[in-house]
Amino acid sequence: MMFTLNDSLLQIEPNFKIGIIHYTKIVVSPSPQMLKGRLQLFQEQLFFEMEEKKVTEFDGIKEWRAMWKKFGADPNRYRHSTEALYRRIAKQNYITPMHSAVDLNNFFSLRYEIPMGIYDLEKIEGDIQISIGNEDTTYEGLNGRENKLHNILTLQDTACAFGSPFVDSIRTAVTETTTDAVQIVFLRPSMNIEEGQKLIQSMETMFTQIHGGEANSSVLHKNNREWEI
Repeated sequence: MMFTLNDSLLQIEPNFKIGIIHYTKIVVSPSPQMLKGRLQLFQEQLFFEMEEKKVTEFDGIKEWRAMWKKFGADPNRYRHSTEALYRRIAKQNYITPMHSAVDLNNFFSLRYEIPMGIYDLEKIEGDIQISIGNEDTTYEGLNGRENKLHNILTLQDTACAFGSPFVDSIRTAVTETTTDAVQIVFLRPSMNIEEGQKLIQSMETMFTQIHGGEANSSVLHKNNREWEI
């Protein structure tokens, strides 16, 4: 399976980069109490912080809103997933634990202020293109709606689009039966490559501590536009 960064992204933002982590032989289960506790505590801390700081003032959220505009999408109408989580927490509508993979993915997204996705590898068909959606790019999302992804960053396999920093599809969702997964880290363009590599390495270490299995990773950018697993 080949991951390819489309040239169109680099034409819009030359510093665009994305982290990919491939997990094998993992065991997804109800989240351990340690993870549930960290996720809850972090949300409570964010809630109090947001009493004095607007959601759009957080650096990561601000940077991804700017990226949305560069792609041609309206960040107020189609909020990226991290901003949507922050706005929930600002209303004390805390995230309900689902299972270990999704909960840890949400924790990383909140902690580092960047959108992230995790997908069941067995449900992905063929190679993956990372590109901008067009007027025909749609899928049924985890939000229960048919989502249009025109001018929104998307992940597409040979069947159709299945993921984005906006909302992910039902088709490739990770469940407690998932054993092979790929985690996509939508890094801030302002991060340098070394920072991005260190960040995803720390994520894969924590993920495998909880789920077991093995992991390898790569950061795609203008000088490294393909990665095969």
